[in-house]
Amino acid sequence: MSNRLALETSPYLRQHADNPVDWWPWSDAALAHARATDTPILLSVGYAACHWCHVMAHESFEDAATAAAMNARFVNIKVDREERPDLDRVYQLAHQALTGRGGGWPLTVFLDPQDLTPFFAGTYFPREPRYGMPGFAQLLQWLREAFDRQRDALREQAVELRTWLAAIGQDAPGARPDAAPLRAALARIAARHDPDHGGRRGAPKFPHAGELELLLDEADAPLGAAQGEVGAADCAAMARRTLERMAAGGLYDHLQGGFFRYCVDATWAIPHFEKMLYDNALLLPLYARAARLWNDAAMRAACLGTAAWLQADLRLADGGYASARDADSEGEEGRYYLWRRDEARALLDAEAWAVAARAWGLDRPPNFEERAWHLQQVRGTAEVAAELGLDIASAEARLQRARERLLAARAQRTPPLRDDKRLTAWNALLAAGLARAARWLPDDAAALAAASAGILDTLRAGAWIDGRLYACHAGGAARFPAYLDDHAFLLDALLAQLQCAFRPHDLAWAVALADTLLERFEDRPRGGFWFTAHDAEVLIQRPKSWTDDSLPSGSAVAIDALLTLGHLLGETRYLDAAERALRAAAAPLAQHPDACPTLLRALRHALAPRAQVIVRCTAAEAEAWRAALYALSPARADVFVIPAASDALPGMLGARVARTGGVAYVCEGLSCRAPIDSPAALLTALRD
Repeated sequence: MSNRLALETSPYLRQHADNPVDWWPWSDAALAHARATDTPILLSVGYAACHWCHVMAHESFEDAATAAAMNARFVNIKVDREERPDLDRVYQLAHQALTGRGGGWPLTVFLDPQDLTPFFAGTYFPREPRYGMPGFAQLLQWLREAFDRQRDALREQAVELRTWLAAIGQDAPGARPDAAPLRAALARIAARHDPDHGGRRGAPKFPHAGELELLLDEADAPLGAAQGEVGAADCAAMARRTLERMAAGGLYDHLQGGFFRYCVDATWAIPHFEKMLYDNALLLPLYARAARLWNDAAMRAACLGTAAWLQADLRLADGGYASARDADSEGEEGRYYLWRRDEARALLDAEAWAVAARAWGLDRPPNFEERAWHLQQVRGTAEVAAELGLDIASAEARLQRARERLLAARAQRTPPLRDDKRLTAWNALLAAGLARAARWLPDDAAALAAASAGILDTLRAGAWIDGRLYACHAGGAARFPAYLDDHAFLLDALLAQLQCAFRPHDLAWAVALADTLLERFEDRPRGGFWFTAHDAEVLIQRPKSWTDDSLPSGSAVAIDALLTLGHLLGETRYLDAAERALRAAAAPLAQHPDACPTLLRALRHALAPRAQVIVRCTAAEAEAWRAALYALSPARADVFVIPAASDALPGMLGARVARTGGVAYVCEGLSCRAPIDSPAALLTALRD
């Protein structure tokens, strides 16, 4: 018999609808029931693509005896962390306070029903005692006994925990930081860099996109690197090595494109096999940027391969994108992606096999549990061509033939579950990534920019309702008032897309989102932004974070976007809010700058504002102007080509009037040059 989760829109929650556990979704009704009966709450937080969530579900939540113990002792609440990142953030922090270590998923927290304060927290627990952990049923008995017999002691602990939680985000603002945190962060990044494989030393290896973007900023337009021990060339080398190894290794899907979430080893060989929308959204523009910076065909292929996989596999019928592909299929992690050598050999002709086996390591011992192969590029095509006495074009053609045949065979397998809910924040990340990739790769710009615009149009139609943004769209309905990340990432995406194709309604929406950030999320007078809106559900803590985790810091993205929009419109309200936020971030930047790469990028923007180039011209004139603009690195300037016929432009844009033949307005911060009346003159000015 199904439990209450059968009526939920989240695919993750519905995965648990047939558990014998009497699950509730997080709701007023569930909390009221727990409070009225004074029954402690077992809160389980996870997501659909989480491997260890599946393991715990199979071992414990599908087990009748364990479920009976849960039902007898607790009110059991299941939460999709992607739908409710506010709850996840709060209780991950509580886990950190109670255990002294970082959390993860599944997150398992036991709450006092009267004030929702946790009295015990952990992550995965096995059904039977192992890995040095108690069995889950045994733990349930202990915790209920502790709750019944030691309530006063637990309440004293709760007071301490709530006091600790309340202090987070309450640092007094300081002076706006200078470049010192940037220099300190670069030194720490360099100290932990793996010179052989890229990324951070050791295992597991995650693709820290914000850190890589910061390194590329310093490589392209040095600020902190120019004054510290870590130079621009060092930053470029670290970023390049990491990007090369990630794309060549097992983190990348060499048949269909797209990146997995992380690798479990130190050499980027074997991933956790889930594919997340946000990882690919963040990595896609990085590879476009690297392709342009180093004229690297492999980097371009990784970018376009990722875009193609997203389009083919995660794009939904309404034009938005699904959240993830699971790691597991047929009850086994990675099964969909792994190969036996004889299986692959039988699918390929001799010529294709000779190239594929050498290129993807099928001629070596198995790399997955000594029984199977996960494909990675162990030799470059040029090297394989030389070994076989082929020209490179022939070797590439044979490898492509192998790719198509293996991919067709893989498509006949049972695919991992796709989580079809559309998250506003993650879709906005992808829209921004596609738009930025379009600026870095002019030859591919039209398709990339069109895909970005399509996502924004989908979000406008389904997530922006009566002037209010919603965080999730699932089951045909928009749900959950949007969080800081939704607003900040979407504002950033609109500003990125405006640099590909100027649409007045995108600018108007950007202004509305910026105003919402100030009205509903800003912490006045301290500065910075809360993760939840002023009228959101009151939790035991109101999150405010400056650090990147799996996503960029929403506060940092908001700062950078407000700086861009403020300079574009000459709107001091936005610039002042960004300044207040940077002052509020002084303490965390001093304490752990390397954990705040996106915030450091926003600080760079404040310390050395990117140039803004506004071109007013007709469609017929635009090509010549864009050709001149190509000489300028997108890292150094924000560029807006606005049709001459556009009128009623807001703010300072209204004074950027069109002229016959076109005109360019070039500003840096609050300083602007005289209008430039030809593409040739603009090219000269940009080179200067």
